Amino acid sequence: MRYWDISEPIEPQTAVFPGDTAFTAEWVARMERGASCNVSTIRMSVHLGTHTDAPLHYDPKGADMASVPLDAYMGRCRVVDVRGHGTPALIRAADLTPAMLAGCERILFRTKAVHDHRTWDPGFTALGPEAAAVLVRHGIRLVGIDTPSIDWSESKDLAGHNVLKDGRVAILENLDLSAVPTGDHELIALPLRIVGSDSSPVRAILRELPPSTRP
Repeated sequence: MRYWDISEPIEPQTAVFPGDTAFTAEWVARMERGASCNVSTIRMSVHLGTHTDAPLHYDPKGADMASVPLDAYMGRCRVVDVRGHGTPALIRAADLTPAMLAGCERILFRTKAVHDHRTWDPGFTALGPEAAAVLVRHGIRLVGIDTPSIDWSESKDLAGHNVLKDGRVAILENLDLSAVPTGDHELIALPLRIVGSDSSPVRAILRELPPSTRP
């Protein structure tokens, strides 16, 4: 079965929210310098690249990354094309039709045709609270998006995040869906078990469903 890596590359050029910690790496030991093996150390924001937010990110009493249930991050999901409208650019609740969401527990939104992990776009498309509420009402367990956040870049209340938190919906951000066909796939996107953390990088992949399970 085919699979698609929908994670952003992590490198010094990977864009971060302005003011957040970019990726850096250094060698602690190098074989070319006489060490028995190569060992490196990295420093980066836990929100850099493809990642998931724990409730602790926007709720001081929320669960940390090591405490979130993992079952939402594995299983059948649906990739759909949507576009943002207005300023800020948000996915409209009216665009999330019953036909789009029927039989779906995990949904990934592709909002653009080209994905460049090195470019910061402050006008990126976000989900927002109204569309998030539609997903909660339809029983969605995980929502992913190919932009840096569920909420727009200048949001201070993170209303969309909080609607999803109250509905116990897991979040994936900064997905690269540019090469993935629309439709249903299997998602595997597990976070690291980081105690006390508000987020975690993930290596997110989509795998083709077995023929017997396709529509």
